[in-house]
Amino acid sequence: MEGSQSHEEHPYIPRDLKLPGFVPGVLSQSTIVGFYAVSSLLVVSTIFVLSGRSPKRSKTERWLMCWWAFTGLTHMILEGYFVFSPEFYKDKTACYLAEVWKEYSKGDSRYAARDAGVVAVEGLTAVLEGPASLLAVYALATGKSYSYILQFAISLGQLYGTAAYFITSWLEGDNFAASPFYYYAYYIGANASWVVIPTLISIRCWKKICAAFQVQGQKKTKVR
Repeated sequence: MEGSQSHEEHPYIPRDLKLPGFVPGVLSQSTIVGFYAVSSLLVVSTIFVLSGRSPKRSKTERWLMCWWAFTGLTHMILEGYFVFSPEFYKDKTACYLAEVWKEYSKGDSRYAARDAGVVAVEGLTAVLEGPASLLAVYALATGKSYSYILQFAISLGQLYGTAAYFITSWLEGDNFAASPFYYYAYYIGANASWVVIPTLISIRCWKKICAAFQVQGQKKTKVR
């Protein structure tokens, strides 16, 4: 009886989703979102200010450094916690990271249910793309030759992961949100940045890489 009662108390869809030992979230939505927004703003502001110390660095490169720092830390901390905390929904300590996923699961209950596809995508994102994103910050800061190739590869990985995330949901019926608000605010809105920004970065890097090869080709022609 106690197990079935805990199933009924969770706020997720489908209602018959079994989450034995579920503990309702303690922090409010505004607290969770507000803390994430302030933390992100702090990271972006710090990187933007520090990156401005070099006059050689363009504003575009500085904003790119901000993006890679933000997305890298998000992948490693938030998504990393999800991947390695399979029973976050049982947390009783009001741990912020657990509260984030209890809240986000209202927009996609596959997280609370530990859907294999979601865990696989998030695992690769946290373990590979997270550190790679921070490496991109370093590459931009130091003007490494591999900067564009690295950014292009990570962006393609993010686009692939996001596509797999949306497509698997669609194939499974796309009915994992507690309400239309959570569907559009969390499932769509919270993931939109990882569609738009990686697309723009991929296009920019593609052009830069092609231009570099074109210049190299012209130099070889002149030598001949």
